[in-house]
Amino acid sequence: MVTRTCASCSAVNRIPPARLSDHGKCGRCKAALPPLAEPLAVTDVASFDAVIAAATVPVLVDFWAAWCGPCRAVAPEVAQAARTLAGRALVIKVDTDQLPALAQRYQAHSIPMFIVFRGGRPAFQQAGAVRHAQLVQWVEQSAAAA
Repeated sequence: MVTRTCASCSAVNRIPPARLSDHGKCGRCKAALPPLAEPLAVTDVASFDAVIAAATVPVLVDFWAAWCGPCRAVAPEVAQAARTLAGRALVIKVDTDQLPALAQRYQAHSIPMFIVFRGGRPAFQQAGAVRHAQLVQWVEQSAAAA
């Protein structure tokens, strides 16, 4: 479960991974909870696997590290892509220093590295810093190819 705080009443709402891209309602005040519009930092392999497996929309994964200058430079572009794709895709950030097993699983030897998952499987993979428009294009092309 991912937690999201309601902007209206500050209640913490638990959202199942399959619903992160949906419009919802706060459990307390019933105010609208918009789809996730920011990158979701995963901190363990189980959470990553759960989101990838349950997602009903494409998932853009950013493999990065805090010491990586290009990763830090592209972070605002990744955040912009998450806002642009809200409701149509999810954006996940994976710190390769915290989760080296995931970096190894997807051969993220050069970072930043981006993978678009569709239906729980990698559909596109590219290393290097890019602008948010390119990230959005990769996700949209992946969705159109499905």
